Amino acid sequence: MVAEDSVVLVGGYGVVGTWLAQLLRERHPDLPLVIAGRRREPAEALARRLGNAEAAVLDVTAPDPLACLSGRPRAVVSLVNDPDDAVLRSAVRDGVAVLDITRWTSRVKSAVLRLSGTPPRAPVLLSSAWMAGLVPRLVAGASERVGGVERVDVGIRFALADQAGPDSVEYMDRLGMAFDITEGGKERQVLPLTDGRRVMFPDGRPTRVFRLDTPEQATLPLVLGARTVSTRLGFDSGTVTWMLAALQQVGLLRLLQHPRLTSVRRALMASSGTGGEAAWVADVEGPRGALRIEVVDPKGQAHLTAVGAVLGTERLLGWDGAPPPAAGVWFPEHDARPEQALAALRGCGVQVRFDEQPRREAA
Repeated sequence: MVAEDSVVLVGGYGVVGTWLAQLLRERHPDLPLVIAGRRREPAEALARRLGNAEAAVLDVTAPDPLACLSGRPRAVVSLVNDPDDAVLRSAVRDGVAVLDITRWTSRVKSAVLRLSGTPPRAPVLLSSAWMAGLVPRLVAGASERVGGVERVDVGIRFALADQAGPDSVEYMDRLGMAFDITEGGKERQVLPLTDGRRVMFPDGRPTRVFRLDTPEQATLPLVLGARTVSTRLGFDSGTVTWMLAALQQVGLLRLLQHPRLTSVRRALMASSGTGGEAAWVADVEGPRGALRIEVVDPKGQAHLTAVGAVLGTERLLGWDGAPPPAAGVWFPEHDARPEQALAALRGCGVQVRFDEQPRREAA
């Protein structure tokens, strides 16, 4: 019988899920966890290792995935793709709080539209922005310092040797697809891997970064009123970065979007899994000034994503010093709780720095 105060981790034995389960157990020893996924053996193995946890076989493609549970949990954390919104619909129908960290921008928008007709009876936190919502959460935390957010430029460095699950490299399936950005308060479409810029990261290594479709480029204008938001990504291998940018320039990435070429696309991003450092920076400008946010996690992007999911889970449950959110749809920018977020990040070994910066000259 699933305890009513339990948190279900859908995909809980995956790369990010395992990190999240371990972090939740360390921070909340008495929290009952349910490790859910398609395979019972790895779910049971992790549950035994954690203690105060149980395993559940759950198929996200089933019409009612949560029907496999023998009770009504307190919250569901979706850590794998929910292609037909089955987990989301199942949780909303049962009045269960949801944290979802796995959606691309178009699917975040589709979830909002789906829920508009049947408002949820519990909070739904759509936290699929970079690193499970860490980027918009910290940008929102910086908003008060600069008098509101006018412009945000995010630069990400991805370590090719980092540990990554199958969902982590799924962005390869979207690199031939145009997406919307907001510039000067107006939307326009761009292609991924275009409009490169050179970004200096905290270790002093410059990296060339290119446009990438991420949800904060849609939610920061919506929630915080930012007039310009851009997110760009580069790899710690300059050769790979330039190869992908060149493939985009000559139109080959669009040709590679054929379903039969999925394995070819993802092979371009094959990871050794030996480990790598996760790093991103965000330059935030507002009426009262500008600052740079620098984030480095020596344990890699899977760990950093799990830390973002910890913050989302604690926000959803009201364990970050404020009451839980009301029923409805929320994003990480809402009630970001910056001091608590910074304390949690540093407590998990993540390096975070805020530096005052000169404002750029208006064009």
